[in-house]
Amino acid sequence: MEQRGIQRIQLADAMGVSPSCITKWVKGTALPSADKLPRLAAILECSIDALYGREPPWDGTGAAS
Repeated sequence: MEQRGIQRIQLADAMGVSPSCITKWVKGTALPSADKLPRLAAILECSIDALYGREPPWDGTGAAS
């Protein structure tokens, strides 16, 4: 999120969830449901695999770091 310049409240609004839900996702105490993953990946401009840490994260230039 921070790499994309998106605040938690903005992401929560875009995803239709509460900011506390986003906090849980970031901390790893909860995971987004499967139906939310495509939207989350689109907002963050990354793949679903990157959300799960299975490929390098976005580096700010549009390329994997």
